[in-house]
Amino acid sequence: MSLDPSLVLPPPARPGDPLSAIDTPALLVELDAFERNLARMQARADAAGVALRPHAKAHKCPAIAQAQLRQGAVGICCQKVSEALPFVLAGVPDILVSNEIAGPAKAALLARMALHARMSVCVDHAGQIAALAATTAEAGSRLDVLVEVDIGQERCGVADAPAVLRLLEALAAHPQLRFKGLQAYHGAIQHLRGHAERAAAAARAAERTAAVLAELQRAGVRCEVVTGGGTGSVEFDLASGVYTEVQPGSYPFMDADYGSSEYGDALRFEHSLFLASTVMSCGNGERIVLDAGLKSLAVDSGLPRVWDDGRESGSLVYAAANDEHGIVRSREAGQPRPALGSMLLLVPGHCDPTLNLHDELVAVRAGRVEAIWPIAARGLSR
Repeated sequence: MSLDPSLVLPPPARPGDPLSAIDTPALLVELDAFERNLARMQARADAAGVALRPHAKAHKCPAIAQAQLRQGAVGICCQKVSEALPFVLAGVPDILVSNEIAGPAKAALLARMALHARMSVCVDHAGQIAALAATTAEAGSRLDVLVEVDIGQERCGVADAPAVLRLLEALAAHPQLRFKGLQAYHGAIQHLRGHAERAAAAARAAERTAAVLAELQRAGVRCEVVTGGGTGSVEFDLASGVYTEVQPGSYPFMDADYGSSEYGDALRFEHSLFLASTVMSCGNGERIVLDAGLKSLAVDSGLPRVWDDGRESGSLVYAAANDEHGIVRSREAGQPRPALGSMLLLVPGHCDPTLNLHDELVAVRAGRVEAIWPIAARGLSR
């Protein structure tokens, strides 16, 4: 039996479709809120005189990176070498792999990409420098290198300025590797709930970074770039006087986790990322069942929130996630429930891994589909 060549999976929507025509589960970005978030972040960075290098691990989408660059971003960050490849192919000119890499295959790919874009990478060990030196020499390319300093995250990074200086000695033997500065990132700060608590933690991280910089300066070392920070701490990072560049990732979208934190009025971002889902069953009448579960939503930072008319629903709660099903219950007995076939919008608990579950992002404006954006780096974690 010959196969029907027309038997292909159609896209979840087409430009011009109304919201109601989108095939679910589908990840949506509401363009008006998204564009306001981009403009707000860029304006604050510009006012502080600090470069903005958004983290593309949050969205994995070249169309979004291009939108950030048009606003004035100096480049982007990626967290993995393979993740950077679709952005290089899309013409993004300046990419920081804000992470250490392990293994010759990754170093070789990074060296080849450096022939097509300005690439930089982090190190915290002389062995990483040796691997980068070998592959860039073979490819005939150049890399910018940042030494990562542990400022409290207790993950990657060297402990102090003497350790930085030892790595600079190793770098000096390889002219194709240029010391660019320091990476100083503290991820745990991003999700502290209280505004004052987050401010105090960011201040301590900035003080540790400043102490390393002062010691390096006394040794005659200038750091062109000091990069770090994230969406939760960016307000404080911009004002610290320490960072020359910040790396927020989630700010175009926000998510339920970030939405649970307290923010100053000056730098508050809007929810723009939603998962469109459909009521597929009314169960026994005490619940409704959506077609969006663990294979459509990351729940590491909590369950999604039901969105209703510009705010979190006061009547419905997403109570449990199964592989293919989401269980939604009323907050109080007797409250009306959406009917079979109704569309519900959900705010994901954690935007980064949720985007990694989807092939495309449906861009909507005023209730109508405007574009479909491929999430081209989805699944690229090498």
